[in-house]
Amino acid sequence: MLDFLSFLIPSGLDGWVALILVISSFFTSGITAALSLGGGITLIAILTFFLPAAIAVPVHGVAQLGSNAGRAFLRRKDIQWQYAIWFAIGGIPGAILGGQVAVWMPDRLFTLLIAGFLLYSVWGPKPSSKNRQPIALFAFGGFAAFISMIIGVSGPIVAGLLKFIDERKPYVATHAILMTFQNISKILVFIFLGFAFYDYAFLLVAMVGAGFAGTAVGGMLLDRLPEKMFRQAFKIAMTFIAIILIYRSI
Repeated sequence: MLDFLSFLIPSGLDGWVALILVISSFFTSGITAALSLGGGITLIAILTFFLPAAIAVPVHGVAQLGSNAGRAFLRRKDIQWQYAIWFAIGGIPGAILGGQVAVWMPDRLFTLLIAGFLLYSVWGPKPSSKNRQPIALFAFGGFAAFISMIIGVSGPIVAGLLKFIDERKPYVATHAILMTFQNISKILVFIFLGFAFYDYAFLLVAMVGAGFAGTAVGGMLLDRLPEKMFRQAFKIAMTFIAIILIYRSI
């Protein structure tokens, strides 16, 4: 039934799973576009259900590039470059160091850390800072990139560290470009470490395209859903997924 999608399907991956991942990229990008956060966490949770965590993390980095780059492009006029540059530069050594840790980490530990971060992201206190000095932004960027290399996502951490940007539009735009830089750094480091992205090339192209499309129409998809209701449902869903991942790991 999915023969027409066979060119998208990596060896060993079921056609229905590939289709689910492409659709998930679209809808999770829509979540992020509408609510600023949540899509990346949801996507890593879905990927971990179907792929080993050591594969899910680099695949997630490429898939999220479509969502984050699309959001940054659409809001490019509002990006606060004076903060974004230092954060992005700090992310380079952070990604390299995080990649060195990721290569020796057992898959079960990968999965447990992802589950733990899911619980933290919806229930735990978020770090925040009003420090906008270049050295602080450099350090924050390195820390966030390190975390992202290991558990796939760092959006909630980056969001908290940008709280000094008071206006919503510059905040969302700057968050988007920082996550884009982080995705690019993550991809380059995983390529250097030998991850075979070409084995997933067509699937990734489809997921990036779906992510960009989801970003473009995200507001229209979710504008009828009360934000408070969505956030409560999101917390419950992420908690349920985290518990399942923990159970599978142990």
